Amino acid sequence: MTPAALRVLEAAARLFYERGIHAVGVDLIAAEAGVTKKTLYDRFGSKEQIVVDYLADRDERWRACVTERLEHMEPGSVDRVLAVFDASKAWMADSSPKGCSMVNAHAEISNASHPAYAIITGQKKWMLTLFTDLVRELAPDQARELAGTLMLLHEGALVAHGLRIFPDPIGRARDQASELLSGRCHVVGCVGV
Repeated sequence: MTPAALRVLEAAARLFYERGIHAVGVDLIAAEAGVTKKTLYDRFGSKEQIVVDYLADRDERWRACVTERLEHMEPGSVDRVLAVFDASKAWMADSSPKGCSMVNAHAEISNASHPAYAIITGQKKWMLTLFTDLVRELAPDQARELAGTLMLLHEGALVAHGLRIFPDPIGRARDQASELLSGRCHVVGCVGV
């Protein structure tokens, strides 16, 4: 990307996250980035493409954040699953005070034909697959069921974080995940525990 395109993307990312996708127009993005609308359209073609690039960038950075955390964890351990919640807590503190950008974007983009929709749902499918794979290391016969429950805990915590209705929802979800996994693993004799 050119320096101007990077400025556009950085400005759009900040504005979309802070104000919402529909509330931000290309005039404001161009002004915040210090470029003309012509430059914006030359680099991206449309606001829709800027939205796609914004969400794709956040998704890529989130996946890298989680992957890096998991690389330092013992395979087949409950702590490896809980590391996803730890990554989310750190990510939210650093990058997402208003909650998950994908959940927030989905509130505005629910039409499956929108090019950003696949990125939004793709991240959530990736998360479910991640939880399934991590739980399969512990309880192969219960991987799908436990992964679904972990996904609900995780996503609910992200929404509650953005709403700020009670303190530390991600920490509470992590504690619930730990109890769930520890209880199940003691009953069924999980691998790696």
